[in-house]
Amino acid sequence: MLLGQDALRNLCRARDLLSEVHDAKLTIEDVAREVAISPYHFIRQFEAVFGVTPHQYRIRQRLDLAKQLLAAGRHSVTDVCMEVGFSSLGSFSALFAHRIGMPPSAYQRRLRAMVQVPGKLPWELVPGCLSLMGRLPPEAFRSFREA
Repeated sequence: MLLGQDALRNLCRARDLLSEVHDAKLTIEDVAREVAISPYHFIRQFEAVFGVTPHQYRIRQRLDLAKQLLAAGRHSVTDVCMEVGFSSLGSFSALFAHRIGMPPSAYQRRLRAMVQVPGKLPWELVPGCLSLMGRLPPEAFRSFREA
């Protein structure tokens, strides 16, 4: 499927709108209307470009935010559930467990146990590319731009 520059720009704008997890009232039809594409055509184009449907993308964004909030440890699972736009704790917990591999409460306990010093992440939680860069000797970089 060939897309013009305007169509791709509209899909990227739609992706940004779907990333706003706090706007739970925004429907897929609303997003499609906002970017001037029919809802069914929008869903097909979005999936072709980004590899997931708009609905699945929104769920992924919500679960990513939930993981961040649970890792911070300042919120209960119920608070996180409501904060990321789910209205049912049972549905949220089941979906989280299915997608992440463990219930939200177990995920939160696991991360709390890994973070020994508040504000300092252990190497297991640092993205691989950054952990590799952090372990390189200083002489491996000639300038800040190369880092």
